[in-house]
Order: sequence, then C-alpha cells, then structure tokens
Amino acid sequence: MAMRQTPLTCSGHTGITPYGYFLISAGKDGKPMLCQGDTGDWIGTFWVHKGAVWSATLNATKAATAAADVTAKVWDAVSGDELMTLAHKYIVKTVYFTQDSNYLLTKGQDKQLRMYDLNKPEARPKEISGHTSNKQILSADDKTARLWDHVTMTEVKSLNFNMSVSSTKYIPEGEILVITYGRFIAFHSAVSLDPITSFETPATINPASLHPEKEFLVAGGEDFKLYKYDFNRGEEFESYKGYFGPIHCVRFSRDGELYASGSEDGTLRLGQTVVGNTYGLWKCVLPEEESGELAKPKIGFPETTEEELEEIVSENSDCIYSSTPDIKA
Repeated sequence: MAMRQTPLTCSGHTGITPYGYFLISAGKDGKPMLCQGDTGDWIGTFWVHKGAVWSATLNATKAATAAADVTAKVWDAVSGDELMTLAHKYIVKTVYFTQDSNYLLTKGQDKQLRMYDLNKPEARPKEISGHTSNKQILSADDKTARLWDHVTMTEVKSLNFNMSVSSTKYIPEGEILVITYGRFIAFHSAVSLDPITSFETPATINPASLHPEKEFLVAGGEDFKLYKYDFNRGEEFESYKGYFGPIHCVRFSRDGELYASGSEDGTLRLGQTVVGNTYGLWKCVLPEEESGELAKPKIGFPETTEEELEEIVSENSDCIYSSTPDIKA
C-alpha cells in the first residue's frame, strides 16, 4: 500500500526566500532562522538585519546571510554571535561558502560577484561578474551560465540557454552542475560542461536539488508544487501541492533522508525521501492484520503529542539570537 507524504512544517517566517545537521533559512521578514535539520525544531533567530534576507548558508561552524539592507553578515552558528558585516552598495541576494570555508562569495543586485577572504576580512574582495567549488566558480546571468577559474578570474567555458536561468548549484560529489531554466532541469559536468541528463517538468521550476547518492531529485515550481523524480529513470513518481505560493528553495539533507523546501507563503517544510521510514519526528507503524483486514499505516510523532509541541514552541517563542557588533570589511 502506497503511503502519502506527510511533511513537517517549520514555523517562524512570514515570507520565505531562497536559502542547509542544522538547517538555516532566509525570510522576507529579515529574521533568518536556525533549525534542527532532522526535525525542523526551531533553535534560534539571527536578528539584526534591517531588511529582507534573500539568502542564508551554513558551513561547519559559521552561517552567512545576504540582505536588502545592502550587507552580508557572517555569524557564529553555535553561539549566534555576529562575526563580521560586509558592506555593499546594492542589495545582496546570494551568499555561499567555498568548500574549504576560507572564502565567502556574495552576489548582489548589481550582478557583481565578490569573493571575501574570511581570514583577511579587512582586505578588498575579488570581483567578478558571478557559485563555486574550490577551483571554479559557476555564475548565471540571464540566459548564460559561465564557469570561471578561481585563481585567474577568467572565463573558462559557458553554456547558453533559450530562456533565463533561474538557479544554479554545484555538487562536489561527481563534479555536477544543476541548472534550472523554464520548465527544464539540466545536469552538466562541472569539468567539461558536457550534458549528463535533463528533465522537463509540467511547470516553471525555480530550484532543484539532487540526492547525495544521485537516486532522486526534487524541484520546486511556480505552480506551488514540489516534484520528485527518479534521477536514473527520469520518471516523476511524486508531486505534492500544499503550498500557497511559489517554491523558492529545496535542499536534501546530507544523509539523504529528508529534503527541505521553502515557499513564498512563508513556510519551511521537511519531506521524507522514502515515505514510511521512521526518522526524526516521523514514526511509521507497519500494517497489521486486524479482524482479517489490513490496517492502515500510521505516521505519528514519537513520545510527543501535537499539544506538547505547540507548548514547546510557545515557551521558546521569545528566545532569539541578538547581536550588536558592526564590523565593516
């Protein structure tokens, strides 16, 4: 018997924008949140930006945010302390750590990509018109995706599409690029830019994410739907419509058990890659024979009632991260 997806909703935002075990999310309310990755439990809020937060990202110990107040900020993800503020002249829409965590990339409304050396925050950033591995940077502008050399900052290769690129993502495992444009999700080699495979979806796609073991991919649509595909067969085997706005971001957990998605409606949700697994707050009760009939499988919250969960959220609703330092780089 096929079991229906029962996503968990992580409360907190009044408007989600793109952009990760912990999970960080960015919102139009200017309050990026840190949540427990496997359960969605709220941990804290980084409260200091004075405008919508467009992007947020994590590495092992730090978090970074990009906001409409023309700043990018770096935080201690454990204590919640603000470590540095990187002033820009335009709205900052993207932040991204390099794999070695030594650099932070930002991209703003001026379409300029800047690379900051986190070990030398006082130094001027390197600039380029452009996301990244340790050696290469992937950028997208209008209908073109470009690959740049990290050291020389020169263009290596480019890909042209017949419509605007909506998202790009670099996957270190296997050196794969994930590019979405219109109703298409394309996968290319990050080394040669040669095509690997592509998917056509029923709606315009904003973000897409590939399972760590390259078994599944999930994609968020402008039609308020989340789509799941078998990566090897190219078959859609699930779509979920429960949002009240376009989906701006999706991301698999590192262990591949869950995927997070954020929508314009202000909700952040967690879904299971394989529905029915006991994991986090999902507890699967296997079907049993009862009176000669097959009982329906149940998914519930182990040892915690919904009333208790609501009480926990209520008790912690005033606990936030606050920060006062304003270090200009």
